[in-house]
Amino acid sequence: MPTLVYKRTHIGDPDENGVFGIHDCMGHLRDLDFDAVIGIGATGSEAKSHGIDGKINWIGTGAHKTRGRGRGSSVIFDHFQLFDGDGEQLSLEAPALARRFYSHPAPRYVLNDFSKAEQAEIELLLATVQKKPPSKGGKSPGRPIKCPHKRPPKRC
Repeated sequence: MPTLVYKRTHIGDPDENGVFGIHDCMGHLRDLDFDAVIGIGATGSEAKSHGIDGKINWIGTGAHKTRGRGRGSSVIFDHFQLFDGDGEQLSLEAPALARRFYSHPAPRYVLNDFSKAEQAEIELLLATVQKKPPSKGGKSPGRPIKCPHKRPPKRC
């Protein structure tokens, strides 16, 4: 199944109802062609301040997209689990993925460009949520709530 794996710097998107894009985080990447998402904690100071650094933060499978008012679709899932800071260390659960995402130079996200070892780890991670309930969904805000963690563009 096409899977997006990306590094998170903060909590709150997806929210506890399983809506990815509730605060417009990751913008247009939510419109990419994927069926599953694995959010992992980045390793910088912001991720550390939220207690998510280096951890599996959330997993969703069976993506359903609804065009929102932000920079990309809102996404809910057939199976969803939010771990935030309670997730396992990626390096223990998926060492090949951890090497890829935490070695220099490291990608911010990867979609379907995984080695056999990474893909095997992804399949194991996705299997852990197959019996979890779907996203609860919920109303999206009347106007887009901007991700409070976006940095202004750097000037030359």
